[in-house]
Amino acid sequence: MQYWLMKSEPDTFSIDDLFNRKGKKEHWDGVRNYQARNFMRDEMKKGDQVLFYHSSCKVPGVAGIATVCKEAYPDHTSWDPKSSYYDPKSTPDNPRWFMVDIKFSKKFKRVIPLKELKEHDELSELKLLQKGCRLSIMPVSKEEYDFINSLV
Repeated sequence: MQYWLMKSEPDTFSIDDLFNRKGKKEHWDGVRNYQARNFMRDEMKKGDQVLFYHSSCKVPGVAGIATVCKEAYPDHTSWDPKSSYYDPKSTPDNPRWFMVDIKFSKKFKRVIPLKELKEHDELSELKLLQKGCRLSIMPVSKEEYDFINSLV
């Protein structure tokens, strides 16, 4: 099993939105960074655990846990000219972008703020806290995952 952190702006899609989806599942579309895409396409497996992170909001931080429930498949939004994620170089025959499905596992009683994450030496190697790392999807070690869960 692997561990991930996936960022979403809560005004666009929040942990509550995931909870309210049919079956508490949703596809994770719109990733348009090659490194993040490669994590999804090549490394994410069914059963992997995800820290659901709210970004670009008043209090950014980890809001809960999800589980990868479907491995990578082509992101159909890249083929739709009406989508903000449209990419004319991506086609059904030669997809450029991929997505996974995640399922709600748990909402934390509180968002664990980015500011608080930065205060813990145990998280000094967390990619989220590295200068210049702006990826929307990133790997997390088991130790980091467990430590963040202990902060709830």
